[in-house]
Amino acid sequence: MDFVTIDVETANADMSSICQIGIAGFKDGVLSDQFSTYVDPEDYFSSINTSIHGITKNMVFGSPSIPSLTEEISQWFSNRIVISHTHFDRLAITKAFSKYELAPPQCTWLDSCRIARQVWPELKGNGGHGMKNLAKYLNIEFKHHDALEDAKATGHVVLQALEKSQLNLQNLLSSTSSKKSYKYDSVKREANPDGSLFGEVIVFTGALQIPRREAVDLAANAGCQVATSVTKKTTILVVGDQDISKLSNTTKSAKHEKAEVLIEKGAQIQILRETDFKSLVELE
Repeated sequence: MDFVTIDVETANADMSSICQIGIAGFKDGVLSDQFSTYVDPEDYFSSINTSIHGITKNMVFGSPSIPSLTEEISQWFSNRIVISHTHFDRLAITKAFSKYELAPPQCTWLDSCRIARQVWPELKGNGGHGMKNLAKYLNIEFKHHDALEDAKATGHVVLQALEKSQLNLQNLLSSTSSKKSYKYDSVKREANPDGSLFGEVIVFTGALQIPRREAVDLAANAGCQVATSVTKKTTILVVGDQDISKLSNTTKSAKHEKAEVLIEKGAQIQILRETDFKSLVELE
């Protein structure tokens, strides 16, 4: 079965601030086509994001913005299976289109991270199912945090999953999207093993719009392990929207500063606005 993979890089913690898009098409089990471009996010670049992917404001100067790319993206996506590694790239596309009041293309989304958790359960607690660790485990060579390289790597993960599981893409689509019965315990707050974010370790900081208890419940029900402090095990840091919007003028929280130090040392931590976090846990 044919499919398309997508990866994006963002200019800052706002998921709509796409600054690079990579798309790869796979047909009959091989890479058949590809597309990549820098994108003008019409937004600021944070130093921490640039330290991750190396993209600067000068590099995207003169590049198309999302409205100029809607036709291209729609041609790739419309009525096709589109795969991203975790829901972050799906969320970014949705948010970027919404930013310009554009309707995102109609497609069927699939999360290759959920596929990997199903096919290679032995990686749980052994580096996890992030793309960097998966690629190493599966001997996939790629340049991490280049959107096209990540998109192609995602496709190769899916191809290996299909081969190992002896399933077709439709079977994987059904098995990863099926809803299992899970009763969330708001007292114990244990991570939902069937949640789309299972395996993520999340920390909250800053002034949130919703009560912290509600944020914790949302995260745990989506599969996250909720922690109170930032460590090397942290994978997501959620920051209050108002704190993100004024970062250039105010002092960051201790958790935020520690996360950025760890990111600069190679830690795979995604910094999200509260608004984007709430949208992320709604995706299935």
